[in-house]
Amino acid sequence: MSETVTIRQMTTRAQMRAFHLFPWRIYRGDPVWVPPLLPERMKVTDPRRGLFFRRGEAACFAAYRGGRMCGTICVARDDEQIATIGRRECIFGFFESTNDGEVAAALFARADRWAAAEGLTSLHGPFNLDYEDGYGVLTEGRDRRPVVFCGHSPEYYVGLLTSLGFEPARPGNIALAVDLDRGADRLERITRLADRCRRRGRFRIRHANVKRWRDEARRVHYLLNHSLHETGEDPVPWPIEAVESLIRPVLKIADPELVLFADTPDGGASIGWFAGIPNMNEITEHLRGLRLPWHYALLPAAMLRLRTAGVRCLAVKSLLVLPEYHASGVAALLFDEMRRRAVAKGYSWIDLSLTSEGNPQTPLIAERAGAVRYKRYQVYRRGISGSASVPT
Repeated sequence: MSETVTIRQMTTRAQMRAFHLFPWRIYRGDPVWVPPLLPERMKVTDPRRGLFFRRGEAACFAAYRGGRMCGTICVARDDEQIATIGRRECIFGFFESTNDGEVAAALFARADRWAAAEGLTSLHGPFNLDYEDGYGVLTEGRDRRPVVFCGHSPEYYVGLLTSLGFEPARPGNIALAVDLDRGADRLERITRLADRCRRRGRFRIRHANVKRWRDEARRVHYLLNHSLHETGEDPVPWPIEAVESLIRPVLKIADPELVLFADTPDGGASIGWFAGIPNMNEITEHLRGLRLPWHYALLPAAMLRLRTAGVRCLAVKSLLVLPEYHASGVAALLFDEMRRRAVAKGYSWIDLSLTSEGNPQTPLIAERAGAVRYKRYQVYRRGISGSASVPT
Protein backbone atom coordinates (compact mmCIF):
# COMPACT_ATOMS: atom_id res chain seq x y z
CA MET A 1 0.00 0.00 0.00
CA SER A 2 1.38 3.41 -0.97
CA GLU A 3 1.95 5.99 1.73
CA THR A 4 -0.61 8.73 2.31
CA VAL A 5 -0.19 12.10 0.63
CA THR A 6 -0.01 14.95 3.14
CA ILE A 7 -0.11 18.69 2.53
CA ARG A 8 2.02 21.29 4.31
CA GLN A 9 1.87 25.07 4.05
CA MET A 10 5.18 26.65 3.12
CA THR A 11 5.98 29.74 5.21
CA THR A 12 9.67 29.88 6.17
CA ARG A 13 12.48 30.88 3.82
CA ALA A 14 13.86 27.32 3.89
CA GLN A 15 10.45 25.89 3.04
CA MET A 16 9.95 28.34 0.19
CA ARG A 17 13.38 27.52 -1.19
CA ALA A 18 12.44 23.82 -1.23
CA PHE A 19 9.10 24.77 -2.84
CA HIS A 20 10.84 26.60 -5.69
CA LEU A 21 13.51 23.93 -6.14
CA PHE A 22 10.92 21.21 -6.69
CA PRO A 23 10.58 21.84 -10.47
CA TRP A 24 14.16 20.59 -10.91
CA ARG A 25 12.81 17.15 -9.99
CA ILE A 26 9.95 17.34 -12.50
CA TYR A 27 12.04 18.62 -15.43
CA ARG A 28 15.26 16.72 -14.82
CA GLY A 29 16.39 15.50 -18.23
CA ASP A 30 13.92 17.70 -20.16
CA PRO A 31 16.06 19.31 -22.91
CA VAL A 32 13.74 22.26 -23.60
CA TRP A 33 13.01 23.37 -20.03
CA VAL A 34 14.61 26.69 -19.09
CA PRO A 35 15.26 26.81 -15.32
CA PRO A 36 13.76 29.88 -13.67
CA LEU A 37 16.02 32.13 -11.65
CA LEU A 38 15.56 31.04 -8.05
CA PRO A 39 16.16 34.52 -6.51
CA GLU A 40 13.40 35.98 -8.70
CA ARG A 41 10.96 33.21 -7.80
CA MET A 42 11.69 33.71 -4.10
CA LYS A 43 10.96 37.43 -4.49
CA VAL A 44 7.65 36.89 -6.28
CA THR A 45 6.22 34.76 -3.46
CA ASP A 46 7.65 36.84 -0.60
CA PRO A 47 4.84 38.90 1.01
CA ARG A 48 7.36 41.63 1.87
CA ARG A 49 8.76 42.00 -1.66
CA GLY A 50 6.35 40.48 -4.15
CA LEU A 51 4.29 42.95 -6.21
CA PHE A 52 1.19 40.76 -6.01
CA PHE A 53 0.87 41.27 -2.25
CA ARG A 54 0.08 44.95 -2.79
CA ARG A 55 -3.32 43.88 -4.12
CA GLY A 56 -4.07 40.52 -2.51
CA GLU A 57 -3.07 37.54 -0.41
CA ALA A 58 -1.52 34.19 -1.31
CA ALA A 59 -0.49 30.91 0.28
CA CYS A 60 1.88 28.18 -0.90
CA PHE A 61 1.43 24.48 -0.23
CA ALA A 62 3.48 21.36 -0.95
CA ALA A 63 2.44 17.72 -1.13
CA TYR A 64 4.55 15.02 0.52
CA ARG A 65 4.51 11.28 0.25
CA GLY A 66 6.80 9.27 2.49
CA GLY A 67 8.55 12.44 3.61
CA ARG A 68 9.47 13.45 0.06
CA MET A 69 7.99 16.49 -1.72
CA CYS A 70 5.92 15.41 -4.71
CA GLY A 71 3.91 18.49 -5.69
CA THR A 72 3.41 22.23 -5.18
CA ILE A 73 0.70 24.85 -5.62
CA CYS A 74 0.17 28.53 -4.82
CA VAL A 75 -3.34 29.94 -4.32
CA ALA A 76 -4.22 33.61 -4.23
CA ARG A 77 -7.00 36.14 -3.71
CA ASP A 78 -6.65 39.13 -6.02
CA ASP A 79 -8.68 41.85 -4.32
CA GLU A 80 -8.23 44.36 -7.15
CA GLN A 81 -9.51 41.95 -9.76
CA ILE A 82 -12.44 40.88 -7.59
CA ALA A 83 -13.43 44.52 -7.06
CA THR A 84 -13.19 45.17 -10.79
CA ILE A 85 -15.00 42.16 -12.27
CA GLY A 86 -17.13 41.08 -9.34
CA ARG A 87 -16.20 37.40 -9.69
CA ARG A 88 -14.70 35.87 -6.56
CA GLU A 89 -12.06 33.68 -8.13
CA CYS A 90 -9.07 32.02 -6.53
CA ILE A 91 -6.14 32.09 -8.90
CA PHE A 92 -3.66 29.24 -8.69
CA GLY A 93 -0.12 28.90 -9.96
CA PHE A 94 3.30 27.34 -9.35
CA PHE A 95 1.48 24.06 -9.88
CA GLU A 96 3.92 21.19 -10.27
CA SER A 97 3.24 17.52 -9.62
CA THR A 98 4.55 14.08 -10.22
CA ASN A 99 2.39 12.01 -12.55
CA ASP A 100 0.15 10.94 -9.69
CA GLY A 101 -3.57 11.65 -9.53
CA GLU A 102 -3.60 11.37 -5.74
CA VAL A 103 -0.99 14.10 -5.41
CA ALA A 104 -2.86 16.49 -7.72
CA ALA A 105 -6.17 15.73 -6.00
CA ALA A 106 -4.67 16.43 -2.58
CA LEU A 107 -3.15 19.73 -3.73
CA PHE A 108 -6.41 20.99 -5.24
CA ALA A 109 -8.44 19.78 -2.29
CA ARG A 110 -6.25 21.96 -0.09
CA ALA A 111 -6.64 24.79 -2.59
CA ASP A 112 -10.43 24.37 -2.34
CA ARG A 113 -10.31 24.64 1.43
CA TRP A 114 -8.15 27.77 1.36
CA ALA A 115 -10.36 29.39 -1.29
CA ALA A 116 -13.57 28.56 0.57
CA ALA A 117 -12.16 30.11 3.75
CA GLU A 118 -11.43 33.28 1.74
CA GLY A 119 -15.00 33.41 0.42
CA LEU A 120 -13.96 32.52 -3.15
CA THR A 121 -16.07 30.41 -5.48
CA SER A 122 -13.83 29.07 -8.26
CA LEU A 123 -10.25 28.15 -9.12
CA HIS A 124 -8.67 29.77 -12.18
CA GLY A 125 -5.20 29.28 -13.59
CA PRO A 126 -2.39 28.56 -13.71
CA PHE A 127 -0.87 32.02 -13.24
CA ASN A 128 2.32 32.42 -11.19
CA LEU A 129 1.03 35.44 -9.22
CA ASP A 130 1.39 37.35 -12.48
CA TYR A 131 -1.11 37.12 -15.31
CA GLU A 132 1.65 37.47 -17.91
CA ASP A 133 4.35 35.12 -16.57
CA GLY A 134 4.12 31.34 -16.80
CA TYR A 135 0.63 31.60 -18.24
CA GLY A 136 -1.39 28.40 -18.65
CA VAL A 137 -0.57 24.75 -19.21
CA LEU A 138 1.39 23.82 -22.31
CA THR A 139 -0.84 21.75 -24.60
CA GLU A 140 1.22 21.83 -27.83
CA GLY A 141 4.86 22.43 -28.69
CA ARG A 142 7.30 20.53 -26.50
CA ASP A 143 9.98 20.42 -29.18
CA ARG A 144 11.15 24.03 -28.77
CA ARG A 145 12.31 26.00 -25.76
CA PRO A 146 9.91 28.63 -24.45
CA VAL A 147 10.85 32.28 -24.69
CA VAL A 148 10.90 34.81 -21.88
CA PHE A 149 7.69 34.92 -19.75
CA CYS A 150 6.38 31.69 -21.33
CA GLY A 151 6.04 28.51 -19.32
CA HIS A 152 6.70 24.83 -19.88
CA SER A 153 4.87 21.84 -18.42
CA PRO A 154 4.69 18.06 -18.85
CA GLU A 155 2.09 16.54 -21.15
CA TYR A 156 0.32 14.76 -18.28
CA TYR A 157 -0.71 18.03 -16.56
CA VAL A 158 -3.70 18.36 -18.89
CA GLY A 159 -4.95 14.95 -17.80
CA LEU A 160 -4.43 15.73 -14.10
CA LEU A 161 -6.49 18.93 -14.37
CA THR A 162 -9.32 17.56 -16.52
CA SER A 163 -9.66 14.50 -14.28
CA LEU A 164 -10.34 16.91 -11.40
CA GLY A 165 -13.15 18.70 -13.24
CA PHE A 166 -11.21 21.62 -14.73
CA GLU A 167 -12.43 22.98 -18.06
CA PRO A 168 -10.89 25.51 -20.47
CA ALA A 169 -11.61 29.00 -19.14
CA ARG A 170 -11.11 30.85 -22.45
CA PRO A 171 -9.72 30.28 -25.94
CA GLY A 172 -6.21 28.90 -26.04
CA ASN A 173 -3.19 31.19 -26.30
CA ILE A 174 -0.59 30.53 -28.94
CA ALA A 175 3.05 31.37 -29.68
CA LEU A 176 3.97 32.14 -33.28
CA ALA A 177 7.43 32.27 -34.86
CA VAL A 178 8.44 34.47 -37.79
CA ASP A 179 11.76 33.54 -39.41
CA LEU A 180 13.47 36.76 -40.52
CA ASP A 181 16.17 34.88 -42.44
CA ARG A 182 13.67 33.10 -44.67
CA GLY A 183 10.26 33.65 -46.18
CA ALA A 184 11.16 36.96 -47.82
CA ASP A 185 8.25 36.60 -50.25
CA ARG A 186 5.70 36.45 -47.47
CA LEU A 187 7.31 39.25 -45.53
CA GLU A 188 7.12 41.32 -48.71
CA ARG A 189 3.32 41.03 -48.58
CA ILE A 190 3.32 42.78 -45.21
CA THR A 191 5.69 45.44 -46.58
CA ARG A 192 3.31 46.20 -49.45
CA LEU A 193 0.38 46.56 -47.02
CA ALA A 194 2.52 48.76 -44.77
CA ASP A 195 3.65 50.94 -47.67
CA ARG A 196 0.04 51.61 -48.67
CA CYS A 197 -0.68 52.63 -45.09
CA ARG A 198 2.40 54.90 -45.00
CA ARG A 199 1.33 56.71 -48.15
CA ARG A 200 -2.03 57.59 -46.61
CA GLY A 201 -0.17 59.40 -43.81
CA ARG A 202 -2.80 58.66 -41.16
CA PHE A 203 -0.35 57.38 -38.54
CA ARG A 204 3.06 58.16 -37.14
CA ILE A 205 5.25 55.32 -35.86
CA ARG A 206 7.63 56.16 -33.02
CA HIS A 207 9.51 54.31 -30.31
CA ALA A 208 8.99 54.62 -26.57
CA ASN A 209 10.17 57.64 -24.62
CA VAL A 210 11.80 56.05 -21.56
CA LYS A 211 12.21 59.40 -19.79
CA ARG A 212 8.42 59.77 -19.80
CA TRP A 213 7.63 56.12 -19.14
CA ARG A 214 4.66 56.84 -16.88
CA ASP A 215 3.02 58.84 -19.68
CA GLU A 216 3.72 55.92 -22.02
CA ALA A 217 2.25 53.53 -19.44
CA ARG A 218 -0.98 55.55 -19.44
CA ARG A 219 -1.18 55.19 -23.23
CA VAL A 220 -0.65 51.43 -22.93
CA HIS A 221 -3.26 51.30 -20.16
CA TYR A 222 -5.84 52.92 -22.45
CA LEU A 223 -4.98 50.61 -25.34
CA LEU A 224 -5.16 47.48 -23.18
CA ASN A 225 -8.58 48.36 -21.84
CA HIS A 226 -10.00 49.25 -25.25
CA SER A 227 -8.35 46.68 -27.54
CA LEU A 228 -9.00 43.25 -26.02
CA HIS A 229 -12.79 42.95 -26.14
CA GLU A 230 -12.79 40.97 -29.39
CA THR A 231 -10.23 38.33 -28.42
CA GLY A 232 -12.63 35.91 -26.74
CA GLU A 233 -11.00 36.53 -23.38
CA ASP A 234 -12.68 37.87 -20.26
CA PRO A 235 -12.92 41.68 -20.55
CA VAL A 236 -11.05 42.31 -17.30
CA PRO A 237 -10.02 45.98 -17.08
CA TRP A 238 -6.39 46.62 -16.23
CA PRO A 239 -5.75 49.07 -13.38
CA ILE A 240 -3.04 51.61 -14.14
CA GLU A 241 -0.94 50.29 -11.22
CA ALA A 242 -0.86 46.83 -12.81
CA VAL A 243 0.28 48.27 -16.14
CA GLU A 244 3.06 50.26 -14.45
CA SER A 245 4.21 47.19 -12.49
CA LEU A 246 4.31 45.22 -15.74
CA ILE A 247 6.26 47.85 -17.67
CA ARG A 248 8.76 48.87 -14.98
CA PRO A 249 10.82 45.62 -14.96
CA VAL A 250 10.61 45.32 -18.75
CA LEU A 251 12.40 48.66 -19.06
CA LYS A 252 15.51 47.01 -17.63
CA ILE A 253 15.90 44.68 -20.61
CA ALA A 254 13.95 46.34 -23.43
CA ASP A 255 15.48 48.33 -26.26
CA PRO A 256 13.27 51.46 -26.47
CA GLU A 257 13.67 51.47 -30.25
CA LEU A 258 11.80 48.14 -30.32
CA VAL A 259 8.84 49.36 -28.25
CA LEU A 260 6.64 50.95 -30.90
CA PHE A 261 3.60 53.21 -30.77
CA ALA A 262 1.31 54.16 -33.63
CA ASP A 263 0.07 57.70 -33.01
CA THR A 264 -2.26 60.04 -34.77
CA PRO A 265 -0.27 62.46 -37.00
CA ASP A 266 -0.31 65.20 -34.36
CA GLY A 267 0.92 62.77 -31.68
CA GLY A 268 -2.08 63.53 -29.51
CA ALA A 269 -3.30 59.95 -29.18
CA SER A 270 -1.90 56.44 -29.53
CA ILE A 271 -4.02 53.97 -31.46
CA GLY A 272 -1.58 51.04 -31.49
CA TRP A 273 1.29 49.47 -29.55
CA PHE A 274 3.80 46.76 -30.50
CA ALA A 275 6.51 45.89 -27.97
CA GLY A 276 9.52 43.63 -28.41
CA ILE A 277 12.08 42.52 -25.83
CA PRO A 278 15.19 40.32 -26.14
CA ASN A 279 14.49 36.68 -25.36
CA MET A 280 16.50 36.60 -22.16
CA ASN A 281 15.86 32.86 -21.83
CA GLU A 282 18.78 32.48 -24.25
CA ILE A 283 20.96 33.88 -21.46
CA THR A 284 19.28 32.49 -18.34
CA GLU A 285 19.27 28.93 -19.71
CA HIS A 286 23.03 28.88 -18.98
CA LEU A 287 22.75 30.09 -15.36
CA ARG A 288 21.32 26.91 -13.77
CA GLY A 289 18.70 28.97 -12.00
CA LEU A 290 21.33 30.65 -9.79
CA ARG A 291 20.45 28.02 -7.21
CA LEU A 292 23.87 27.90 -5.58
CA PRO A 293 26.40 30.64 -4.73
CA TRP A 294 28.96 29.42 -7.28
CA HIS A 295 26.38 29.65 -10.07
CA TYR A 296 26.83 33.43 -9.93
CA ALA A 297 30.27 32.83 -11.42
CA LEU A 298 28.43 31.97 -14.64
CA LEU A 299 27.08 35.51 -14.97
CA PRO A 300 30.15 37.15 -16.57
CA ALA A 301 30.23 34.55 -19.36
CA ALA A 302 26.49 34.97 -19.91
CA MET A 303 26.81 38.74 -20.14
CA LEU A 304 29.78 38.39 -22.52
CA ARG A 305 27.65 36.12 -24.70
CA LEU A 306 24.93 38.78 -24.70
CA ARG A 307 27.35 41.54 -25.74
CA THR A 308 29.21 39.56 -28.41
CA ALA A 309 26.80 37.04 -29.94
CA GLY A 310 23.62 38.84 -28.92
CA VAL A 311 20.18 37.27 -28.63
CA ARG A 312 18.71 35.62 -31.72
CA CYS A 313 15.03 35.97 -30.80
CA LEU A 314 13.02 39.14 -30.32
CA ALA A 315 9.99 38.31 -28.17
CA VAL A 316 6.99 40.47 -29.04
CA LYS A 317 4.49 40.28 -26.21
CA SER A 318 1.64 42.46 -27.37
CA LEU A 319 0.07 43.89 -30.50
CA LEU A 320 -2.68 46.29 -29.50
CA VAL A 321 -4.80 48.21 -32.00
CA LEU A 322 -8.02 50.02 -31.17
CA PRO A 323 -10.95 48.14 -32.77
CA GLU A 324 -11.99 51.08 -34.95
CA TYR A 325 -8.57 50.90 -36.67
CA HIS A 326 -8.49 47.16 -37.39
CA ALA A 327 -9.11 47.70 -41.10
CA SER A 328 -6.74 50.66 -41.42
CA GLY A 329 -3.53 48.72 -42.09
CA VAL A 330 -1.85 50.06 -38.95
CA ALA A 331 -1.16 46.54 -37.63
CA ALA A 332 0.79 45.73 -40.81
CA LEU A 333 2.60 49.06 -40.49
CA LEU A 334 3.68 48.27 -36.92
CA PHE A 335 4.75 44.74 -37.86
CA ASP A 336 6.77 45.92 -40.85
CA GLU A 337 8.51 48.61 -38.82
CA MET A 338 9.35 46.05 -36.12
CA ARG A 339 10.68 43.63 -38.73
CA ARG A 340 12.96 46.29 -40.26
CA ARG A 341 14.37 47.33 -36.89
CA ALA A 342 14.81 43.73 -35.69
CA VAL A 343 16.77 42.78 -38.82
CA ALA A 344 18.97 45.89 -38.45
CA LYS A 345 19.77 44.89 -34.88
CA GLY A 346 20.75 41.33 -35.79
CA TYR A 347 17.73 39.31 -34.70
CA SER A 348 17.02 36.19 -36.76
CA TRP A 349 13.45 35.46 -35.68
CA ILE A 350 10.50 37.08 -33.95
CA ASP A 351 8.38 35.32 -31.37
CA LEU A 352 4.77 36.49 -31.03
CA SER A 353 3.50 35.29 -27.66
CA LEU A 354 1.12 34.88 -26.23
CA THR A 355 -1.82 35.78 -28.41
CA SER A 356 -5.36 34.50 -28.04
CA GLU A 357 -6.71 32.19 -30.71
CA GLY A 358 -9.64 34.61 -30.77
CA ASN A 359 -7.49 37.68 -31.42
CA PRO A 360 -8.67 39.29 -34.69
CA GLN A 361 -5.34 40.95 -35.50
CA THR A 362 -2.11 39.21 -34.51
CA PRO A 363 -2.66 35.70 -35.97
CA LEU A 364 -3.87 37.18 -39.25
CA ILE A 365 -0.88 39.50 -39.65
CA ALA A 366 1.50 36.75 -38.55
CA GLU A 367 0.04 34.26 -41.03
CA ARG A 368 0.53 36.74 -43.87
CA ALA A 369 4.16 37.04 -42.79
CA GLY A 370 4.65 33.27 -42.92
CA ALA A 371 4.51 32.73 -39.15
CA VAL A 372 4.47 29.19 -37.78
CA ARG A 373 2.47 28.31 -34.68
CA TYR A 374 4.84 26.46 -32.37
CA LYS A 375 3.22 26.43 -28.91
CA ARG A 376 -0.24 26.52 -27.36
CA TYR A 377 -1.22 27.14 -23.74
CA GLN A 378 -4.53 26.68 -21.93
CA VAL A 379 -5.95 28.27 -18.80
CA TYR A 380 -8.52 26.30 -16.79
CA ARG A 381 -11.37 27.00 -14.38
CA ARG A 382 -13.35 24.90 -11.90
CA GLY A 383 -15.84 25.63 -9.16
CA ILE A 384 -14.78 25.19 -5.55
CA SER A 385 -15.57 21.69 -4.28
CA GLY A 386 -17.02 22.31 -0.85
CA SER A 387 -17.14 18.62 0.01
CA ALA A 388 -13.51 17.90 -0.88
CA SER A 389 -11.67 15.65 1.54
CA VAL A 390 -8.55 17.57 2.49
CA PRO A 391 -5.43 15.87 3.86
CA THR A 392 -3.85 17.68 6.78
